[in-house]
Amino acid sequence: MDFLMSGLAACGACLFTNPLEVVKTRMQLQGELRAPGTYQRHYRNVFHAFITIGKVDGLAALQRGLAPALLYQFLMNGIRLGTYGLAEAGGYLHTAEGTLNPVRSAAAGALAGVMGAYLGSPIYMVKTHLQAQAATEIAVGHQYNHQGMFQALTKIGQKHGLVGLWRGALGGLPRVIVGSSTQLCTFSSTKDLMTQWEIFPPQSWKVALAAAMVSGIAVVLAMTPFDVVSTRLYNQPTDAQGKNRSPRSSEASCSISASLLGTKDVGIVKGQTGHKLFKVAQAPGRN
Repeated sequence: MDFLMSGLAACGACLFTNPLEVVKTRMQLQGELRAPGTYQRHYRNVFHAFITIGKVDGLAALQRGLAPALLYQFLMNGIRLGTYGLAEAGGYLHTAEGTLNPVRSAAAGALAGVMGAYLGSPIYMVKTHLQAQAATEIAVGHQYNHQGMFQALTKIGQKHGLVGLWRGALGGLPRVIVGSSTQLCTFSSTKDLMTQWEIFPPQSWKVALAAAMVSGIAVVLAMTPFDVVSTRLYNQPTDAQGKNRSPRSSEASCSISASLLGTKDVGIVKGQTGHKLFKVAQAPGRN
């Protein structure tokens, strides 16, 4: 039941936050591996991106990739939050005195996140492809021109097999490890502190809401660089063998080093505003 309820809760949040995810994805792909000033900025900020997408692609485009987004949230968070909840209920995350152990909490959050994210990786890849698709005049990143989720999964599977469906999965794991461990640990710790300090009445919904907002901000600050890399890895074009085509990348290392050194791409925190709004709106947070 924990797995089912966690998945359904994530899907409910996804209905409202998917437009923010579309904006975030496009801002992260904008100017990929190109120096500032050498490319046209279609999206100046999160608010300008909303207006631009609505005008050029239509308002319906703000919900692009909704089907795979819902399926991914159900699979990923059903496993992630359900597993973490079972560990917490079983007392594995607390000390003998009953206080939360941050190390155990972070480790459990990371492990639960990896399980859910790896299983849902093909769905996340297709979601990224669909959300990146745009009219030519505002297109950023590679355009796959999929017709829908099932068509995309079938096409990739037939062309590249199971390996192609899980392309980019390993590069996406650091994003989930950092995000999930930070989020769940921060959420549980903040909730415990608020309960101890009696900021809100016991068992009040305000405790969970406040803890979720704090954890949402923390996870964005920690996860955004890895999220940029993950988005770009999933959306890169491939050759006939299913391997990443130009710009080539040896998983996350190439994109991270280039971004941090500022040689070709200084957009390591691109889309952070949209990402932050996305995370806070998804309280108690889904990666």
